[in-house]
Amino acid sequence: MDNSSVIVSFVLAAYGNIGKLKYLYFSIMLSWYLSICVANIFVILVIFVDRKLHEPMYILLCNLFVNEIGGSTSLYPLLLSQMLSDSHEVTLPWCFLQMCCIYTCASVEFCSLAAMAYDRYISVCHPLHYDVVMNTRRVLGIILLVWMYSFANFIFLFSFIIGLKFCGNIIDKVFCDHHLVIKLACSVSLHSYISDIFFVFVTFVIPFGFISASYMKILAVCLNTTNENKQKAITTCAPQIVSVLNMFAGCVFHFIDSKLEVAHIPDKVRVILSVYILICQPMITPFMYGFNLPKIKQACKRFLFGRK
Repeated sequence: MDNSSVIVSFVLAAYGNIGKLKYLYFSIMLSWYLSICVANIFVILVIFVDRKLHEPMYILLCNLFVNEIGGSTSLYPLLLSQMLSDSHEVTLPWCFLQMCCIYTCASVEFCSLAAMAYDRYISVCHPLHYDVVMNTRRVLGIILLVWMYSFANFIFLFSFIIGLKFCGNIIDKVFCDHHLVIKLACSVSLHSYISDIFFVFVTFVIPFGFISASYMKILAVCLNTTNENKQKAITTCAPQIVSVLNMFAGCVFHFIDSKLEVAHIPDKVRVILSVYILICQPMITPFMYGFNLPKIKQACKRFLFGRK
């Protein structure tokens, strides 16, 4: 029997029945979400106010901080509302909107890290040309390209989802996941699977390859330079490398949970791993850059305690 016409909402089954603990979980997640927003907005304000930080690298960082807020906002409001809900239902439009925001922000994250890797490559390998190559106009153009590229990637993927008819409505996650939504379709064309592979390639593989190539070239230059220059390169590149590795680990967790059968893994562990990127990355980013890079650290002190 074709019941696709009656599917108007999905049920996020991973929430289960947590009883009165939902108020505790709600308070913890709300505090975490607000902390993410405060931390990222604070560093954005510091960079905006301090003219010494109006440089290409810090403009790219601001874009990354904005994306962390966007990525968190794509998850936490719905997550918080579902914690207090008894039915855990989400309508198709809201589910599709959340997928758009999450996957676009994930693409922006990788592409932004690729842009920052390119910035460090020019700074370390071609320092005399840095001011010419990485001027403000070009940096703003790169940021615009990153967002357009990421949004276009998801629109291409979404074009194969919007026409699907669904014969099920149970999603075993705490958010709307593209792979699990496709599994609920009555029938899936080969084009949908091809578009899925294409999305992964252009969103993750290409940026990751670009990042790897940039840092391999930076490493080659650092091996033949002074210790002082090595230290400067390590100081500015280390946070980006940590961010890339953390994103890669989060993507592996997401892929395993979405694609493979992991029944032997406890449900609570599965839930945490499935949202690992959206929980950890938005908080890691401002602390890695805001309190690790010397210029931003000094600017934070000036912002909080005055110039003296």
